[in-house]
Amino acid sequence: MRIRFLTGVILVAIALSFILITPVRSQRPFLPQLNWQTLRSLQDREDALISGCVRLDGRCLFKIFDRQANLPHRIQYIEERIREVSRDYFSVDDESKLNVFSETDENRSNIKIAIGDRQPRTIFTLYERDADPRGVLLGERAREIATDIQKGIIKAKEERQKSYLIEKFQIAIGIAVVALLSGLAVFNEQKSQQKAKKRLKSQQNTVFSSVGIHLTQKQKLNIREIKYRLLQCTQIAIWLGGLLLILELFPYTRSARLWIVTLIRIPLRIAVVGFLTYVLIRLSYALIAKINRSFTENYVMNRDSRQRMQLRVATIARLVGGIITVFWVILGFIVAITVIGIDVTPLLAGAGILGLAFSFASQNLIKDALNGFFIILEDQYAVGDIVNIGEFGGQVENLNLRITQLRDAEGRLITIPNSEIKTVANLSSQWSRADVNIPIAYQTEIDRALKLVATVAEEIIADGNWQTKILETPEVLGVDNFGDRGAMVRVWIKTHPSRQWEVAREFRRRIQNTFRQAGISIAVPQRQIWWENSAAKIHDNNNNM
Repeated sequence: MRIRFLTGVILVAIALSFILITPVRSQRPFLPQLNWQTLRSLQDREDALISGCVRLDGRCLFKIFDRQANLPHRIQYIEERIREVSRDYFSVDDESKLNVFSETDENRSNIKIAIGDRQPRTIFTLYERDADPRGVLLGERAREIATDIQKGIIKAKEERQKSYLIEKFQIAIGIAVVALLSGLAVFNEQKSQQKAKKRLKSQQNTVFSSVGIHLTQKQKLNIREIKYRLLQCTQIAIWLGGLLLILELFPYTRSARLWIVTLIRIPLRIAVVGFLTYVLIRLSYALIAKINRSFTENYVMNRDSRQRMQLRVATIARLVGGIITVFWVILGFIVAITVIGIDVTPLLAGAGILGLAFSFASQNLIKDALNGFFIILEDQYAVGDIVNIGEFGGQVENLNLRITQLRDAEGRLITIPNSEIKTVANLSSQWSRADVNIPIAYQTEIDRALKLVATVAEEIIADGNWQTKILETPEVLGVDNFGDRGAMVRVWIKTHPSRQWEVAREFRRRIQNTFRQAGISIAVPQRQIWWENSAAKIHDNNNNM
């Protein structure tokens, strides 16, 4: 499996290098040169000289220099004249009858071609501007071009021979077979990677017993995703590279290769940058999962701590992943516009000015982000916690750098800017406590009632259904207060996070049933009134006198 994957990586590297690094070997007349630095300088000076290739069968014979407005027409004229002479020469069997030479005067040089005993024909004229950029004399440059034209026409005739075409056709068949077999091998590897991805996703959706296992699965899933996408790019590169290689073999199809390369060069560069950005994002996700896994493996956790760590890791991973994604996308955008020849310096300067203006106009957003960062860093609460923030309370559904969203008991979604959060009461951090107050009527024997409460506490902790939700034996604190309902007996029950409410409800149910069986009633609000007879009071006072 690793050998096949490595083979695919090598193939995609070779294909991309062939397309992006190898110089373009053919060019249309109206595209003088694919030189983006030259085009940028041309924007600054419209009269600047640019270079362009004169081609035969898509192969560059030589370069000439001219202004942008004149160069395409000049190249088209020269190529047409060379093609006319080449067609005449292809019909002659004796290659020695071709003679390309130059005639130079003070400031120009005429390139002429003679076939056999025919009258020499002037193909085009060279000027000083065609020699100056190369730092040579006009006559020397003219002789170099004449030699290149002669070699190019002779080679073009050789490439049209039957033996040459048969040889290249055999090579083309070999390339097509290799590309087809390689594409099928990569496709099979894609299917295996896709199945592995589906297995990992299904395992992620199941209940797991360890945060480390969950993070390991996330790390593997990101690596599998990178391999799968890389195999897709490899398959495309194999087929596209094979097609371009085949088109390059024949003189009749070499120009078609130019059209394809010219059309896809800029989109391909953008696609490569986009793919590398995607790979970096996925690698960042895998690195985040690995760092979190290393941290959790060194952290001794019980069931409660594991659940808490799961919430915290999920919140931090989502936040850091979002920040890294934005960073790589912005960096990828800058690189993409750079590789297609756009100067990013003014863009970065403008972005800096806009960023400064934005920072002054959005101070509240900055406060939100800073407060949200410290909330997550200090683990004040995480997604899934039940908290009270000011006058609002509920379960945390969403937490990012800017806002915290709570879902209250009535189902309302409450959105709170992080800068407005001053005090937080977390009801589900690490462990919770059920605070139960039991009113006992004053006429009830209090010691007997306390023994019954302690008995109920022992029964609930011994019940298997509730033992997993209670951390410690309920603590009967005794009579905590005297109220209008009677003596208030207070009980503390330490529970797993967010379990205090259901445990408290069950404990009250058991208390009521136990008290009813013991003949003890739950106290209700009561008031005692003393009534006196005023006449009797006056009579008693007289007797005393």
